[in-house]
Amino acid sequence: MRTVRDAAFDVLRRFGGTTLFSNPGSTEISLLTDLPEDLKFVLALHEGSVVGMATGWAIANQAPAVVILHTTAGLGNAVGALATARVNKAPLVVLVGQQDRRHLAMNPFLAGHRLDELAGDYPVWVNEPARPQDVPGALARAWHEATEHRGPAIVIVPMDDWDAPADGDDAVAAPARVVRATGVDTAAVDELVTFLDGATAPVIVVGAGTDDEQSWAALQSLAGRLQGPVWQEAFGARAGYPQDDPYFAGHLPSGRSDLRKVLAEHDVILAVGAPVFRQYPHEAGPLVEPGTRIAIITDDPAEANGSPADLAVVAPPAAVCALLAERLTARPAPAEQIRPAVEHPGRPVGDGAMQAPQVFAALADRIPRNTVIVEESPSSRASLHALLPAREPLGFLSAAMGGLGFGRPASIGVKLAQPDRPVVAVVGDGSSMYAIQALWSAARYRTGVLVVVMSNGRYAIMDRLARMHGETTPDGRGSAPWPSFEDLRVSRIADGLGCPARRIETYDELITALDEIVPTLSERHEPLVLDVAVQ
Repeated sequence: MRTVRDAAFDVLRRFGGTTLFSNPGSTEISLLTDLPEDLKFVLALHEGSVVGMATGWAIANQAPAVVILHTTAGLGNAVGALATARVNKAPLVVLVGQQDRRHLAMNPFLAGHRLDELAGDYPVWVNEPARPQDVPGALARAWHEATEHRGPAIVIVPMDDWDAPADGDDAVAAPARVVRATGVDTAAVDELVTFLDGATAPVIVVGAGTDDEQSWAALQSLAGRLQGPVWQEAFGARAGYPQDDPYFAGHLPSGRSDLRKVLAEHDVILAVGAPVFRQYPHEAGPLVEPGTRIAIITDDPAEANGSPADLAVVAPPAAVCALLAERLTARPAPAEQIRPAVEHPGRPVGDGAMQAPQVFAALADRIPRNTVIVEESPSSRASLHALLPAREPLGFLSAAMGGLGFGRPASIGVKLAQPDRPVVAVVGDGSSMYAIQALWSAARYRTGVLVVVMSNGRYAIMDRLARMHGETTPDGRGSAPWPSFEDLRVSRIADGLGCPARRIETYDELITALDEIVPTLSERHEPLVLDVAVQ
């Protein structure tokens, strides 16, 4: 007898969803026991790591990843990571187990209550098939929904459904293939040409929505035509432009007053693949100086509809920018170089403690240009941006919504999807504790990720914010109630999870380790944690 499980696996095979990320429970036993050999099962020891790994895999593979979660407990543990996947626009097909359909009315042990509502608005689609035979079609529909809306699509399946007989005709209520048009409306391009040709000092702002080869090439042509600077959005989760390019100006500040200063000399701003504008914390005042006009190009309607722009064009950014570059009037080259020079921090003086910029500069001197840097070190992010520029698409990846616990599992997922590409995760020691279990998966599945832990023994970004807040309060103290944690040793925890690790206390130890490890990053299969003491 052909079962619903058989039909569901065939749907996954059809779409290439043969890698399954999971931390399963009893409600998934009937699905996963005697798994066919062509399906790869990847275990993580916490659901946050499960979804984080799947998110990295989906972004690097440019296709949905399949996630399997255990009823209320599993889905509940995963909600924060699912929220990050949604904001990072990572397509996921999420199977959530449920108790046996035949006695759900009696509220059995492990029954999931309101599973369709548990993740809130973060899923792009949620479905509870009305009968077992509808499960394969729901999975196919979830694949298309996740792809179209770029986020997690959830299908809730009672455990007895998998053993039910499939429909005789195997009818699947979803298309076998969806072809999405990528054409550009010439009338929209006409409006943009008029908008930009009237500018005296245009500037481009890019974001995560242009992190691909076609968009980078089109934007480079456009920047050459406009002869203006290209800025990366603040808090960008991916690099929208080659950051070693002569037209790259840096990363926009997130506060309104500094944003106005940076953009003050420009009368027209063209945001491409980025909202207008990401900020934190709140500051009073306008985003830009009076009279400055803003246009946005994005393929995300929500991003366009929520941006305070004079003109919004919803279309594929690469295609629009390529046409703009052909049609705009060429401008004279600027008198000065746009890309700012970055000072190399050198080595510590004497036996002085290492600073974050020294670690990043040592990495930058050694890593190949196609290295993927996955970042989760908030207190040193500005230095990382300055010293470790993204030089190829997917060169930089971070959590778009700012939640911790993404960096390490996402780097593992990226390496699983692109095993021949060097992957370096840079995480803080505080950030490390949010998904430390992912190191077990890195070792178990032989993913050669280099994890550089910036160990300063404190929540440095929180300390900084407390001081800033204190400057605005009457007492002016800015004191924080949380303690430091200099006794934390991530390297020891990593060793307990079966992941090789080294504690690095001096700059010379760091250089020795990087000279040994970095040349192996493309082909290595063993992960390594460098627990680096920084001030």
